[in-house]
Amino acid sequence: MASPSCWRILTRRKVLSYDGSTEKLGRILNTYDLTALGVGATLGVGVYVLAGHVSKDQAGPSVVLSFLIAAAASFLAGLCYAEFGARVPKSGSAYIYSYVCIGEFMAFIIGWNLMLEYIIGSASVSRGLSLYIDTLANDTMKTRFREVAPIEWDFMSNYFDFFAFSVAILLGIALAFGLKKSTMVNNAFTVLNIFIVLFVIVAGAINADVDNWHIKPENVPSMYNAGEGGFFPFGFEGTLRGAATCFFGFVGFDCIATTGEEVRNPQKAIPRAILFSLCTIFLAYFGVSTVLTLMWPYYMQDVNAPLPFVFNEIGWHFAKWIVAIGGIIGLVASLFGAMFPQPRIIYAMAQDGLIFRALGDVSPRFKTPVLGTLCAAFITGTMGGLFDLKALVNMLSIGTLMAYTVVAISILILRFSENPDPAMPSTSIRDPYESSNLLAARERITGSAFFKQLFNVSCIRLPTNVSSSVVGVLVTVYCLLAIALSLTIYYAQDAIYNMESWAWILFGVLLGFTLLVLLLISVQPRERAEAPFRVPLVPLLPGISIFVNIYLMLMLDVYTWIRFGIWMGLGLALYAFYGFKNSYREVYASQFGWTKLKYVH
Repeated sequence: MASPSCWRILTRRKVLSYDGSTEKLGRILNTYDLTALGVGATLGVGVYVLAGHVSKDQAGPSVVLSFLIAAAASFLAGLCYAEFGARVPKSGSAYIYSYVCIGEFMAFIIGWNLMLEYIIGSASVSRGLSLYIDTLANDTMKTRFREVAPIEWDFMSNYFDFFAFSVAILLGIALAFGLKKSTMVNNAFTVLNIFIVLFVIVAGAINADVDNWHIKPENVPSMYNAGEGGFFPFGFEGTLRGAATCFFGFVGFDCIATTGEEVRNPQKAIPRAILFSLCTIFLAYFGVSTVLTLMWPYYMQDVNAPLPFVFNEIGWHFAKWIVAIGGIIGLVASLFGAMFPQPRIIYAMAQDGLIFRALGDVSPRFKTPVLGTLCAAFITGTMGGLFDLKALVNMLSIGTLMAYTVVAISILILRFSENPDPAMPSTSIRDPYESSNLLAARERITGSAFFKQLFNVSCIRLPTNVSSSVVGVLVTVYCLLAIALSLTIYYAQDAIYNMESWAWILFGVLLGFTLLVLLLISVQPRERAEAPFRVPLVPLLPGISIFVNIYLMLMLDVYTWIRFGIWMGLGLALYAFYGFKNSYREVYASQFGWTKLKYVH
């Protein structure tokens, strides 16, 4: 066998099998379990903290629109996840989707980012739970922990939080040794959390005052920053900045997509659960932010615990404690939802040989990857114990946004692929390397054939090798244009507002080329296979999702990018010295039934 090129190895794709012979995880979850998992993972810190923070510092009463815009952006990503969850019902979420559609190297990058997202997200929730409880206990734990285990380094917390460490370990043990029981506990906590949210909305509506949406700045004490007053006190720009913040309140629903091998009827359950959970989360955020800003002036909100603060200020002291208990329940449910996907991503990557295979070994008794689950819980607890909440939260977003972007790209590639079914390799395959790259040419593509297909002059209706290659190039160009357009909007924002001609010309040219690329993609032939769920308006909706995600990524601060670079450096080193070599043997030996595959130097 001739040695394949490095590029073909990096872009080899995973071919899936659904015959049931390789399934190891127990299929015990239903649509209700998945919806509760998605709601529980997301409806935690956001509903109890985010609304007060955004309304006070960024959007004022228009925080309700910020949540609406953020929900729309999340909904676009949710549609893409729903289609892939139905098409590819396997553990691994965006990791497995990118492996099926784009290739191994990008799949490793996405899987490594998802590990970062879930570990940091879980650590931040465990630390937040500790701080929330400690606040109700007058900082008793903080005082004690500072005496027992002080930390003197500036980039860490000033003490080791044993509570945050312990709660992560205990929940990890529950996930490792009893999935169904832990899922039942999560369902109960999620239902209680929703009832408390409904209580907040009803109690807030009783105490609502519409005048709080029409505050005049001259009536505000000088110690507060009320902006211009009214519904948009910081302008519509403030509403958009608030939407960027509120977007991260929706992070977590994608944990549903990691459960593909543990769900009964995943083709229907996963899409339904994703859409149901997103709708439930949005209604909760919208309702809480509405009554919060109607009950109390936006400029006087408490950024750390807005709901207990407001109920205390209006004299409803019993409601304060109900909400405080609800915060604990919501944070526990959120922690469960954040930790649940961790071992699934580790399991999927370990099964493919990209990380240490022992981490993916499934216990025949508990039907879970015990070692991977416990290792993820230990790392989560350690991070939650060593770092303060602010340092943890700053790393939450970038991995999620990149995963959302790649899933949207994968939808575009899959829809216009010559061979869209990830379970069925092309009949022309003679060796694993020929199936490795979605865009790899099995016949030479000439320049004239490429440009002819660019406009689909022959009106071809079914995808070909040439049309698939054209779409691959167009998607790459679209992503580059989206980056350029996002940078223009971000850095030339003032010039655009001031109607400067150069800014509008640049903006118009980039926007025009971006729309032209989407139009060229839309005229290409697309697959017509039946699917349990399909994203509507392709390529428009995935294209919008890609642009929004790229724009939000570019808004992150430079320190987040530096920390992200360090994490990626560690991951690339692991892939170079372990995953590259082992996946070469593991993936194709298992998928094609070969017992011996040797790399020919």
